[in-house]
Amino acid sequence: MKPLFEELDFRPTPLGDLILRRRRMVMLDNLIVYEVLLGNGYLMSSLFHEVEEALADLGLAAVTGEKLQIVVGGLGLGYTAAAALRDPRVSELLVIDALEPVINWHRRGLVPLGAVLTQDPRCRLIHGDFFALAAMPQPGFDPTHLGRQFHAILLDIDHSPRNLLDERNAAFYSTAGLQKLAAQLLPGGIFALWSDDAPDEEFLSRLAEVFETPQARIVKFHNPLLEKDSASTVYLAKRKSI
Repeated sequence: MKPLFEELDFRPTPLGDLILRRRRMVMLDNLIVYEVLLGNGYLMSSLFHEVEEALADLGLAAVTGEKLQIVVGGLGLGYTAAAALRDPRVSELLVIDALEPVINWHRRGLVPLGAVLTQDPRCRLIHGDFFALAAMPQPGFDPTHLGRQFHAILLDIDHSPRNLLDERNAAFYSTAGLQKLAAQLLPGGIFALWSDDAPDEEFLSRLAEVFETPQARIVKFHNPLLEKDSASTVYLAKRKSI
């Protein structure tokens, strides 16, 4: 039986200490849970991944067509990327993450979904700053194809448009920042965003300045630690047709 607690990796980063740990939760029938901490807070846990998967499911359900080319901003434990790869229409998936150790966790098999992502020929893990690349339609997200546009961009990095991991990300959520992101979507392409907060009407108004029919979908999931349901938000918005 695995020990109650293991620290699998520890790396200092410009955003604070990055820690990957694994714990056996006796209260949940010895369930093995992977946790990521950054700085002074929790970044993610394998105990809660329903909304990360819903981000991909809802985002791709809004996309029409075949041979979809998708960007995921934020690798984490890989749940959004793995859910996107379950859609047989996806022909290529680029996953952008600013923390190289996170990419290495997947390549080294330290996290459960590492093999799912690294062994799928459709999936490419790219070390890069999503927010910096979002602000530059040229060169854009794909270093091998400058100015490329995508069918969907799925983003799960900050806790919400107001609760940021890095204050420098704030410009992305402005009207000007969203306009630059929209330029990297094909006409009719979908931008989907995970948020741990309730729907933000101010942010929805900002989305409406750039995209068609933005909406906020509340996703509920059971929280076994609190023994009740919790909820997060997935924003969906379509690039205006040219």
